[in-house]
Amino acid sequence: MNSQSEKIFAGARLRRLRRERGLTQADAAGLLGVSASYLNLLERNQRPVTARVLLALAQAFDVDVRSFAEGSDRQLVTDLEAAAADPALAGLELDRTELTELAETQPRAAEALTRLHQAYRSAADSTADLAAQLEGGESPGRLNDTEAVRNAIDQRHNHFPELEAAAERFGGDLKLTLDNRMVVLEERLKAEHGIIVRTFEDAVMGSARQRMDFHTRRLMLSDRLAPRARPMQLATTIALLEFAGLLDAQVDEAGFDTKAEAALYRMGLARYFAGALLAPYEAFLAAAEKQRYDIEALQRRFGLSFEATCHRLTTLHRPDRSGIPFFMVRIDPAGNVSKRFGSGVLPFARSGGSCPKWTLFDAFRAPERLHTQRFALPDNSEYLSIARAVSRPAGEHEPPVLQAIAVGCEWSRAKETVYGEALDHMPPTPVGITCRLCERAACAHRAFPSMQREMSTNPWRQAAGPYASDEL
Repeated sequence: MNSQSEKIFAGARLRRLRRERGLTQADAAGLLGVSASYLNLLERNQRPVTARVLLALAQAFDVDVRSFAEGSDRQLVTDLEAAAADPALAGLELDRTELTELAETQPRAAEALTRLHQAYRSAADSTADLAAQLEGGESPGRLNDTEAVRNAIDQRHNHFPELEAAAERFGGDLKLTLDNRMVVLEERLKAEHGIIVRTFEDAVMGSARQRMDFHTRRLMLSDRLAPRARPMQLATTIALLEFAGLLDAQVDEAGFDTKAEAALYRMGLARYFAGALLAPYEAFLAAAEKQRYDIEALQRRFGLSFEATCHRLTTLHRPDRSGIPFFMVRIDPAGNVSKRFGSGVLPFARSGGSCPKWTLFDAFRAPERLHTQRFALPDNSEYLSIARAVSRPAGEHEPPVLQAIAVGCEWSRAKETVYGEALDHMPPTPVGITCRLCERAACAHRAFPSMQREMSTNPWRQAAGPYASDEL
């Protein structure tokens, strides 16, 4: 690292990593091949982290070295901005520079503050929901479990080496191929567990896509389930049956507070294993690089759904062989987020929806095609987005469930994909994280006034949009 601008000072992250592993400075220094006194200087930000130390960290601790780069805590800074913009703290007028410094130098304290704010917001939302229920509205929802699981996945950058290794060994033993995998997985379930796979109509399945009947030893699949989705269901079932110990160890390591969080995380890990089994890491990454991350080509090559292919793209973070870091989000027409992987790339708002100028929402109007976009956030960071709507069957006499999925990466990596060239000469679309945090005062699409400014309405100056007044 030759210039001052390239130096990385990551003392707080080094200290946190060492403490998470339960190591003394002397123990950690031995693993990194440096002296304890030099590690002490690194942790106190009196020395920059060199390339050699980064490589040693990747090898000794199996971590993604991108987590030590400046700006890698974008999600944490976004969460801090949301907390600072809350009326309870707005009077302090904390700016982005101060919040970024807090995230960089005291990440654990910053995370504690954001968790406290999220708990406060969740409690406030639950109170409002309860009031609506007492007045005859819907029952209160629970957001804490989902957010805790999302946080745990983000901390691992949605990459689990233990699951990757187990899936690779298992797939090698089974000799899975695209042509034989459905038969091989069915035979495995029957031979090892006495479970047979059967397909049933809606009259039996109702709205369920899959159901395990342990009494009759049957794995019941809905006849509405798309052919590409069926191997994923079988592989997930095998993960739950044969790799329960591995899944439990991962759940225990995450240290959740509730059984609901642990169960949701465990199911997510089982599906991760299934994805790694059907699309082995090295084969998938090699194909992605060869096809320049063409999602439809990867779907055909590995027989996956659009969603499963996008999900697999977000997991390619092996330290010694990584792909483009991708984010992913899945929403419904009401704007509810049901899946979200930031992967340290794109920060998401915890509440308040997304920007309507993001082409993610265009997918609902034209679900038959891909929607690509180059967009820029208020901090001038730019991204590539690829969005498409997908549907899955609902219950009998109900319309299909429609959801939009977006996957993307930083614009600096867009030229490595088949989608970047067509957008290269187009200016980025100004997009915000969410209206409540967005400072773009002239936006006609704003749904809420910014939490960081007081709204002042001028009746003699009106423009398009519900909050397009002089002060936003």
